[in-house]
Amino acid sequence: MTIVTGASAQPVSPPESAQQVAGAIAQPAPLLALRHIRKHFRTKRHDTLALDDVSLEVRPREFICIVGPSGCGKSTLLNIAAGIDTDYEGEAMFEGVPITGTARERAVVFQEPALFPWLNVRANVEFGLKLRGVPKEQRREIVDRHLALVNLTRFDRAYVHELSGGMKQRAQLARGLAVEPHALLMDEPFAALDAQTRDELQLELQSVWARIGTTVLFVTHNVREAVILGDRVVVMSPSPGRIKSIIEVNLERPRTPDDHAVADLAAAVRYELQNASETPEPRYAI
Repeated sequence: MTIVTGASAQPVSPPESAQQVAGAIAQPAPLLALRHIRKHFRTKRHDTLALDDVSLEVRPREFICIVGPSGCGKSTLLNIAAGIDTDYEGEAMFEGVPITGTARERAVVFQEPALFPWLNVRANVEFGLKLRGVPKEQRREIVDRHLALVNLTRFDRAYVHELSGGMKQRAQLARGLAVEPHALLMDEPFAALDAQTRDELQLELQSVWARIGTTVLFVTHNVREAVILGDRVVVMSPSPGRIKSIIEVNLERPRTPDDHAVADLAAAVRYELQNASETPEPRYAI
């Protein structure tokens, strides 16, 4: 396990050979780059600093989880990455281009499923494709593929009120993936689910991600969930939100909540989270 502290620290060990040097040089450019982000929420009476000098780079096909106490700015940071919030200081780049608003290359999955209740599951998943003018037969193929991906084929004609919480989140995930985004931004999508359904969806999401390789930025309060899903776990401090540490998760997939290695690493993340209000120290490795 490697723990790196500070907003801009990167978990890099000194290379030991020319081959390692070459590998370091060949690192892909970040898909998403957030640099020195500061975000204020201003009213007539208050000026609240929500994010303070946050820098984070996310590589292609990487699964990044962000954890932190309530009010630390996790969702605000995700909204900036999505282009939903454009009123901030600093620089947000996606594929080398400044983020100036929402774009189909970045799909968002919210905690509360944002499904249209007057449409059935198939029509919900198809909605974004229709907006893009995708031909009917092609839409059918894409929707069929993504319903199968999230195990909802049998429920394609069901309406939102007929679905369980887990099925609603599967439908929302299928709709987000159907437009083939380059990044999937997920804001506590499993927080309102019961423990068993959450465990099932964590396994399912790992399987989907392994098959399609979409870059994922995932916000959660659940430390063990972050370790189960993430390649790296970003630990944020209490408000104003700063990056306290970034923890590499070098565990085999698929991972489950009962894995001893998951529990051990989750304890380390929890320790970082409990001490997140402390001033960042120099980077260190365990």
